[in-house]
Amino acid sequence: MQALRAAPPDGLRLRPAPAPVARRPLRRRLPIPSPAIRASAAVASAPKRETDPKKRVVITGMGLVSVFGNDVDLYYDRLLAGESGIGLIDRFDASKFPTRFAGQIRGFSSEGYIDGKNDRRLDDCLRYCLVSGKKALENAGLALGSPELEKIDKVRAGVLVGTGMGGLTVFSDGVQALIEKGYRKITPFFIPYAITNMGSALLAMDIGFMGANYSISTACATSNYCFYAAANHIRRGEADIMIAGGTEAAIIPIGIGGFVACRALSQRNDDPKTASRPWDKGRDGFVMGEGAGVLVMESLEHAMKRDAPIIAEYLGGAVNCDAYHMTDPRADGLGVSSCIQSSLEDAGVAPEEVNYINAHATSTLAGDLAEVNAIKQVFKNPSEIKINATKSMIGHCLGAAGGLEAIASVKAITTGWLHPSINQFDPEPAVEFNTVANVKQQHEVNVAISNSFGFGGHNSVVVFAPFKP
Repeated sequence: MQALRAAPPDGLRLRPAPAPVARRPLRRRLPIPSPAIRASAAVASAPKRETDPKKRVVITGMGLVSVFGNDVDLYYDRLLAGESGIGLIDRFDASKFPTRFAGQIRGFSSEGYIDGKNDRRLDDCLRYCLVSGKKALENAGLALGSPELEKIDKVRAGVLVGTGMGGLTVFSDGVQALIEKGYRKITPFFIPYAITNMGSALLAMDIGFMGANYSISTACATSNYCFYAAANHIRRGEADIMIAGGTEAAIIPIGIGGFVACRALSQRNDDPKTASRPWDKGRDGFVMGEGAGVLVMESLEHAMKRDAPIIAEYLGGAVNCDAYHMTDPRADGLGVSSCIQSSLEDAGVAPEEVNYINAHATSTLAGDLAEVNAIKQVFKNPSEIKINATKSMIGHCLGAAGGLEAIASVKAITTGWLHPSINQFDPEPAVEFNTVANVKQQHEVNVAISNSFGFGGHNSVVVFAPFKP
């Protein structure tokens, strides 16, 4: 609405008011940076690795329980040989299951690591944790009862070993006892041995570590989540040394049956050793495995003070979530690609520095290619990166998978040999990367990443490299 104007006096004419002139905002001319300034800015934005010895995290010990035994060197030798650890299940009658094979551990012995009375009570998930954890400490020069272990400040030493399923045998037996015989027949160890934190708790009780102690349970991403969290305890100055990794023992009727119900497992019963075939056109699902994989992680300063055997360096990691689907990966790969990118930023590593990836590669139809497509979004040089699939030989060890694969990654760094991805009969052409098909390859690892992803959309990536003082 326009405002009314008073009529002008007689004999006078008012000139119309000039239209408002649009004024341009003043622009401040900024000086063009000189080439020297531009170069220094580029250097400032380049990735930088941690240099503070209190915050650098090194690997000083490794321990495992696997289908290839409890010795790290023997485990990697059998991986290098391309041996399959997959066979028919004989732990229980699996004849009525559509999947009747797995990476089942046979002849496991905890002698010298767990006393007989406790050994008979414990769920295998806990037994695997205790043996792998104590073997990792031995490897780090901190054997139980040794003077070196006694010198450790126990308040600044923690344990972080997770599991995806927990004490599944104890849980299953307890439910069966309740149904068949009533609550009075449930073992008093039912709750303590079923909950996921008890592996870390029992290990700490045996070795006396009083620092951060808990479990993380993010399905098949569990171990890498534990490595990432353990390293951050050290970087924040809350711990000097951490035992971290994952453990799993789910090859029992309810475990196999549950994954069968998900339609996730291979059904290649006529040829179990070739059933786990990541990136092969004939793949028809993953193969269950079991075991534990544990690292001793400590600050460089602490490791040097005690003259520890430094095996490799943990440079960084990342965790995130797809926020998409319970079991399927995101079609656009955004969760995985951003997790990889974040891990490199945390590690102070440029994508061009990475030349080896231990892939999650489970042998599922959608998952294998989704991971590769996400990797391609970060790395533009597929011809320079080699990737391999540990699961092709030991199966998918669920919460322990990342632990066993981290050990394989570190062994690749220290030996200069990559284990093969076996069962590569008819490879997917979209993969493009060198998958170390069927035969081991010599390769000097500059920077390695290890991927683990879990049901629920959990993504985790850790970064390792040769230790350089």
